[in-house]
Amino acid sequence: MNSLSLREQLLSALGGAAGILATAALALWLFPALDPALPWLIASMGSSAVLLFAVPHGPLSQPWPLIGGHLVSALIGVACARWLGTDLWSAAAAAGLSIGAMHVLRCLHPPGGATALTAVIGGPSVTTLGFSFVLLPVLVNALTLLVLAVLWNAPWSWRRYPARWARRTPPPDPDSHPAPLESRHLAAALRSMDSFIDVTEADLQRIYALATEEAQHARSAAPPIVVGQAYSNASFGSDWEVRQVLSLDETGDPPMTQVRFRRLAGAGRRCEGECDLEAFRHWAVQAVERDENSWRPVT
Repeated sequence: MNSLSLREQLLSALGGAAGILATAALALWLFPALDPALPWLIASMGSSAVLLFAVPHGPLSQPWPLIGGHLVSALIGVACARWLGTDLWSAAAAAGLSIGAMHVLRCLHPPGGATALTAVIGGPSVTTLGFSFVLLPVLVNALTLLVLAVLWNAPWSWRRYPARWARRTPPPDPDSHPAPLESRHLAAALRSMDSFIDVTEADLQRIYALATEEAQHARSAAPPIVVGQAYSNASFGSDWEVRQVLSLDETGDPPMTQVRFRRLAGAGRRCEGECDLEAFRHWAVQAVERDENSWRPVT
């Protein structure tokens, strides 16, 4: 499903090389007197470079997973090496505990597992550092790679990192009727994004099928549309609205029911609007009523 352009592939490859080169160069520049036997660049940063430069919009590539994942894994790895030794059982404990901690802290970053292992089986040059291993090289390496990823991806709007800075397609009109999606439409959309999406075709189709099933279930449970009743779309933030139905009128040939409504809360408050009944049913998630200073669902 991932048909990347040659431009995108080159940007990923060159960015990864530049990121690792800059990370290593900065560590050597900051600590010129560092013992050559000590690690100034850990191998797990190579895996992080793959994520940050080849999959910059992936959830595992974002700043908190990068920094948090490496730091918590390094702490756990050093603790295991110090208190459990540097044998196989300690290495297994470091990897398992780091995965669990990253889950709990919402900073899952696969290279973090390699960082935890490095702290245990990296040899005397690593174990002699103790907990200072967490700051140098781990924190310095991760922060340098983060800054380079931001700078490298900044010139291209579709690659900007972190993901929240990337160009986003405006959401569809909630009153419109989207055409049914097919597998070829999903494939075409992915090609137009020209970005590596970490999902298989089968997974993507299953996600769409489950989402469609959920939407149909929600529509079957939608409240009846009656004049005078207020309805909410149950969204969050600036997308949330409450609309009151003013009238239901049949127009056209063949006849079609038009809904005229007034916005009671949210964007466009006190403004009136109009749409067909099917579009309003698609928008209205629940009937609501005023409860002092808030709106609550009608039971």
